[in-house]
Order: sequence, then C-alpha cells, then structure tokens
Amino acid sequence: MKFPQFAFNNVRRNGRAYTAYLLSSAFMVMIFFTYAVFIYHPEIQRAPMGKMTLICMQVAAYAVFIFAIFFVLYSISAFLKSRNKEFGILMMLGARPGQINGLIFLENMIIGTVSIVTGIAGGLLLSKLFLLFSTKMIDLNELAFYWPVKAMVLTAGCFVALFMAISLFTLLFIRKNRVLELLKGSSRPKREPKASIWLSVLGVVLLSIGFVVLSKDTLSPKVLMTAAFSGIFGTYLFYSQLSVLLIRLLKRNRKRVWHGTNLLWISEISYKLKDHARMLFLVTVVTSIASISAGFVLAVDQDNKQQFMNNKFALTYNVFQPKHIDEELATIEKLMQESGIAFERFRIDSILAGLQNYAHDPTTGSDVEFVRVSQFNELAILLELPPLENLPKQAAVAVYPDAKRLPRPLKFEGTESSITIVREISIPQLGGVSDAGVMLIVDDAFFNQLTADLHSRPTYFYSVPSWAQLPSRQDEQSEIGTKLYTWNQKQMDKTRGSVEGCPNCANFLTVRSSKYWSTKDTTSVLSFIGVFITLIFSISTASFLYFKLYTELSADSRTYHALSKIGLSSSEMSAAATKQIASIFFIPIPVSTIQTLMVLKSVMGYMRISYVYVYTATFTVVLAFLVAQTLYFIIARSRYVKALQKTMV
Repeated sequence: MKFPQFAFNNVRRNGRAYTAYLLSSAFMVMIFFTYAVFIYHPEIQRAPMGKMTLICMQVAAYAVFIFAIFFVLYSISAFLKSRNKEFGILMMLGARPGQINGLIFLENMIIGTVSIVTGIAGGLLLSKLFLLFSTKMIDLNELAFYWPVKAMVLTAGCFVALFMAISLFTLLFIRKNRVLELLKGSSRPKREPKASIWLSVLGVVLLSIGFVVLSKDTLSPKVLMTAAFSGIFGTYLFYSQLSVLLIRLLKRNRKRVWHGTNLLWISEISYKLKDHARMLFLVTVVTSIASISAGFVLAVDQDNKQQFMNNKFALTYNVFQPKHIDEELATIEKLMQESGIAFERFRIDSILAGLQNYAHDPTTGSDVEFVRVSQFNELAILLELPPLENLPKQAAVAVYPDAKRLPRPLKFEGTESSITIVREISIPQLGGVSDAGVMLIVDDAFFNQLTADLHSRPTYFYSVPSWAQLPSRQDEQSEIGTKLYTWNQKQMDKTRGSVEGCPNCANFLTVRSSKYWSTKDTTSVLSFIGVFITLIFSISTASFLYFKLYTELSADSRTYHALSKIGLSSSEMSAAATKQIASIFFIPIPVSTIQTLMVLKSVMGYMRISYVYVYTATFTVVLAFLVAQTLYFIIARSRYVKALQKTMV
C-alpha cells in the first residue's frame, strides 16, 4: 500500500468524524464562491446599488474567509486530539516523525480538496438561483448567468492556501517524542477543574463593566470597544470559572443531584467543564455576533417602515434661501398637478434655539424649535391632536416624538426670555415635522417677540392623501418622489453658496419615499449578506458542538460500558447523555440573548429606535437560532446515543 493510499483510507475509515467537517467546510467554500460570483458579475457595476452592494459583498467575503481560518483550525486540532492513540501506535510500529507529518498533511489536504471541489460545484449548481434570489432581495435588475472563471480561481486559490497553511501549522499539535502519552490518548483520567476566586470576581467585574458601559446614554467607538473586550473576556471567565462554582453549589444539593440519573450527568459535566468552557465560549460569541447583526438589520427595517407611516407629509421643503422660494415651490407643485395628484400645503415658521442641559452630555447642549400656535393648529388634525388654545405669554407646550422630557430650568442661547412649560405631549408623528426632536409651541405674540433676538425660517409641508401606504418601486409615489429628489439635488448644486456666510446653504427637499428607499436599500443589502453569514455561523456552531462530542465519544463509551456492567440500563444512559448534550447545546442561547439585548438596546437607543423593535428583532433572531439548534441537537443526540448503545452490555 502506497503512502497516499494509506492517508486516503484513513480519511475514508474515519468518515463519521470527517463528514460534518467536510460538509461544513464545503458550505463555507460555497458561500465564499457565491459571493465571488456576484462580485465579478459584469453587470453589477452598472446597477444603481451596484457599488455599495459590491463593497458590502467584498467585506462579507473577507469575513467568511477569516471565520473559515478559525473554523478549520479548531476542527483540525479537535480531530488530531482524538487520534493521539492512533499516532502513538504508528510510532511504535516504526513510523518516523516525518512520515507522521506527511500523513497528517495529506489527510488534511484530501479533506480540503474535496471541500473545495464540492463547494465550487454546489455553488455552480446554485449560482443561477443565487443571482435570482440576490436581485430580488436588493431590488436589482435580473442578473444573467455567466461562467465565473475569476470566481473559481479566486475561491480555489484562497482555500488551497488556507488548508495548506493550517495543515502545516497543526503539525505543532502533535508531540511525537512522547509515545506513551500518545498511546494513552483520551483515556487518561481527568482531574476535577478548580475555580479561582479572584478570576471569578474578575469575571463578574468585567461583565458588570460591559453592562454599565452599555447602559450609559453616550455611545462612541471607545465605549463599544470597552464593552466588547470586557464582555468577551467576562464571558470566557464565566464559563471557565463561575460555571465551576455553580456546579459545585449544585452538587451540594443532594436532594436534586442524587435523584435519578442526575448524579451521572452532573458528575460528568463537572469533570468536563474545563474543556467545555472554551467551546461554549466560542459558540456563545459566534451566536451573539450573528444575533446582534441580524437583530440590528431587522430593527432598523421595522423602524424605517414605522417612520414612514408616522410621517404624515410626503414632501418637506426646508428654506435657507428665501429668494428662491416662489420659483422652487412652483416647480414642485407643477409636477404634482401635471400628474393629477391632490395635495395640501402647510407652512411652519420656526426658530431654532440652542438649549443647554438637555442633551445626554450637558456640555454639548441641544436644539429645540419654537413654533406659532396658530400654525401648529393647522397641522393638529394630521398629527391626531386637538387644537391648542389660550396659551399664556411666555408659556409653551412641549411636543416630543418620543418619551424624552426637557430639563428644568430652561436655558437658551442667545435670548434671556424665560419660558414655562405648561404641558408636555409625546407623539411619534412629530418625526416628520421637527428635525430638532423637540417643538415648543408658543403664543403668536410671544413668537414675534422671540424673533427680535433669534432668526426664524419657514418650512413647507405637503400632505398627499393618496400616498399614505408604504410605496413600491414602480408606483406613483416613488416615481414622482425620485424626480423631485433628482431635481432638488441639481437645484441645490446651482444655488449653493449664494447665502453670505453660509457656503453650503441651499433650499433642500426631503422626500419621504426617497428616504424610505434609501434606508430600505441599505438594510436589504445587509439582510442579504447577513442571511448567509448567519447560516455559516449557525452551521459552524453545530459543527463545533458535534466535533466536541465526537472527541469525547471514546472516553464516554468506556464509562457507559463500565456502568452498564453494574446495572445502568439503556434508557438511563440515554437520559443522562441527553441531559449532558442538551446542556452544551442550549446554555449559549440565553447567554447570547442577554448580550444581544444589551448591545442592541444601547445602539438602537442612540439611534432613537424604539425598544419595541429591539425586543421584537432580538427574540425573532434568537427563536430562529433556537429552532436551528434544536434541530442540530436532535440529530447529534440521535447519533451520539446510538453509538453509546453499542457499548452497553
């Protein structure tokens, strides 16, 4: 038998272990290849969303490849550890260290080659479906199938280099000069792991730091990095230290532990916590990243739809150059009249004033808008509010788009006028009216008095009753909105710079449908990329868990075989093994749920997105992961228990 044939037979005989690894690797190759097919498509550059989509696709392809590096490294190291005894026997039979190196390298390259060929072949078969699916998700014109030679060369080159580099690197995992240790393999008795009180306290401190930092109102890259590092290291210490303490506390409760098969699986876990800690930590981090990414996209998409429905005005014309008002309003209204669209125009004169001690950081201040009560009452019906009447002088009604409240006392920049808040109203419909986020509705006479110190400017709002529903790409609302938006961009380029002291000032038109589609396009691209990234993470976490179970199968088989000799039944073995497997499959889910909620609440709060969408998106994603994890658990548990039953007496 030639040496390459010997390596091939080793792979074939270990098919049960290598199948999950091969399929997971092939799936990663396929996803990378499908991204490359999209990136190199000759028509993608000409599409309206092509450039942004192309950049996002490239970033996603890099992310898949980087994750593949860690996945392949972990998988190979797990397999090598489970085969220590086999390598020890080969060395006793006279195999030289160089031959062991060659065997490991050949086996890894065989698996890598089969994964690459399988992944590219699967990608070719699904490429047409992939292109059709991608164009539907990101609203591009249908992309024709082409022969992706560049994508094939790139994918093959990247993954051949990956498997070759990692195959060489993993040779360091085998200590070939200690034959006795290799022969013992996984049969060496494990010591019960010990927990350090100081490391446990450090874990609690790190998790608390992450919690406190994310609970603050201010958000910055520094805050996010602090939360990420403290959360990641705190999670690792939670599994490696705190979990040991929790198991010890559980074992003290004899009433629970000494009941049924609990003693068996709890004792097993207590000895495996050190090994499980790394794997549970890895699965938790991967699940959290995928959940945060998917939850962010879902929450933004839901908020975008709600923002559109809350905005009662299809067009908002913001004036910074009064001399162009008549001409530009005439152009806007002429286009709508020619299309037979019924509309109603409203005008609001507002004064933008700096308000100190309102923002999250008191040193930065914030802005509020003063508005005449008579003009606000014209909008009251559309905003679903009763008209405001009999406002005292130097008094105001504060209107918010959310639950925020103004501080006391009110301190304004540029005026000494004192104002008393007589009423506070929170309505989501205000988002389409006020850019400042807070409106102070004041008496007309008092508003005129404020103009002596502060400058007012008009804003025009267009209500179009027939455009009340979410738009489609080809409907009247989107088409006319796009025309008006394009016209306004050109008009701004022509008139910008004509205001003294403000080189960038120009009248600009906010088109509700264009704003909706801008956010929708971005979230569509992110959703498209996130679907496949999440699939990779999901399948990879299942593979991590499967590999872990497989490496422990030999030792567990000996344990359950010995227990069966003293009376352990197959049903009791199945119950104990099921509980043990369930603990490692499902413990990461609640931990990653808490982490996802904390991060999304902080980020979405900063973006002024309702926590309702955060909770909805988080639990939707977590539920999807739970369903997938349950499916993986059923498959892994069935195969694992079936293998153990063969060892029972």
